[in-house]
Amino acid sequence: MDGMLADVTAAIADAEGVEPSELDYRLYDYVEPEALELLASRPEDSWTLTFSVPNHEVTVTDGGRVVVADRRVEPPA
Repeated sequence: MDGMLADVTAAIADAEGVEPSELDYRLYDYVEPEALELLASRPEDSWTLTFSVPNHEVTVTDGGRVVVADRRVEPPA
């Protein structure tokens, strides 16, 4: 796995506190890898891609920035 897809996978794994190979799901099930790589190959364009994976919302921007936001919902006390 190379490029932006590897960067996104690494960022999600980091947020989970695991190695990329230890994620419980495949990123391919949540985002089209070819679309992500196509966007990443166009640094002259302005774009933002946001998608959800279990427990997180992931945002990738034209500058290669990857933000993994926590979506865990705690039950009310």
